[in-house]
Amino acid sequence: MPTLEDVRRIAAALPAVTERPAWGQPMWRVKDRGFVWERPLGKKDVADLESLGQDVPDGELIGLRVADEADKQALIASDPDVFLTIPHLDGYSAVLVRLDRVDPIELDELIVEAWLLRAPKRLAADFLAARAD
Repeated sequence: MPTLEDVRRIAAALPAVTERPAWGQPMWRVKDRGFVWERPLGKKDVADLESLGQDVPDGELIGLRVADEADKQALIASDPDVFLTIPHLDGYSAVLVRLDRVDPIELDELIVEAWLLRAPKRLAADFLAARAD
């Protein structure tokens, strides 16, 4: 089961990543553009999920950038035990991930994909070229 320390390790291994708090929680950024962050649920989030008849996760959550709303909905549909959203994220290209349920290999892939979405094009291209070698 992955932990926030695994998220930190994966994110920190990517080029030009810094960790800086946002809303009191760790956020990892590439060139000051956030791509993954710790995202505990607040009271309003819990109330919103309960009012929608959804289960309220009790483990660690991260927020993760995705390409667009279609990708967000596809992830949720593919595995609603792992991926979810909350009304606070409506209209925002991000999904929540339950760390206690996500496959470690998938977590690594998701973080790299989020990084690629937010990294400058040249940095992303150099990263992909180095991985291809």
